[in-house]
Amino acid sequence: MVKSSATVPTEHARRYMIQLCKHFGHKVETRFDDHEGRIRFEMGEAKLRARPEALLLVVETEGEEALARLEGVVASHLQRFAFRENELAVDWRRGAPPAA
Repeated sequence: MVKSSATVPTEHARRYMIQLCKHFGHKVETRFDDHEGRIRFEMGEAKLRARPEALLLVVETEGEEALARLEGVVASHLQRFAFRENELAVDWRRGAPPAA
């Protein structure tokens, strides 16, 4: 398994996490509460954690190609939901996520 993580600075982390989980929940299995979410895609899994100052993202798949694809899917949807925030940056880092 390969992993990638991103810390996305935003004051609206909880809102975006819930939007992502509800959106993808129409097609794939999701679980979420007020602070954490999980989205199980066919190609892998995304874990989300809402903090007051940021949204923490971790994606995990079997291979590099699927990882790049999953990074793109999660980032593009997040940026679409956060269109009011100018240039919301999703900078993925390969490997183990930072300590939460």
